[in-house]
Amino acid sequence: MQIIAVVLAAGAALLHVYIWVLESFRWTEPATRRTFGVSEADAPVLAPMAYNQGFYNLFLAVITLVGLALMGSEHGTGTALALAGTGSMLAAALVLVTHDRSMLRAALTQGTLPALAVLFLLLQL
Repeated sequence: MQIIAVVLAAGAALLHVYIWVLESFRWTEPATRRTFGVSEADAPVLAPMAYNQGFYNLFLAVITLVGLALMGSEHGTGTALALAGTGSMLAAALVLVTHDRSMLRAALTQGTLPALAVLFLLLQL
């Protein structure tokens, strides 16, 4: 169970690092704008918000990765941190889809790995 939990949580963290790169550094590029459904005119206006939001994604990834690193020596602390990170990722995906149903695909992309990680992290306790 623990190996599955670690792999899923690490995958969720890596996905959120990728989202950080898109939102914080590649926001105005055409491929990124298409991914997020942002027009060329709106991208510069939204760039400060996206930059900030990208760092939220990075911080969730860091919390998760630190938790995974600690699971070997400090199992309870590591699991708690990994759950805090992946649980927050899952919560963000739920907020996204409950606010705007048209964002279902994005919420599934953002939230599936964290949801599975939360499940397996809880099962391995």
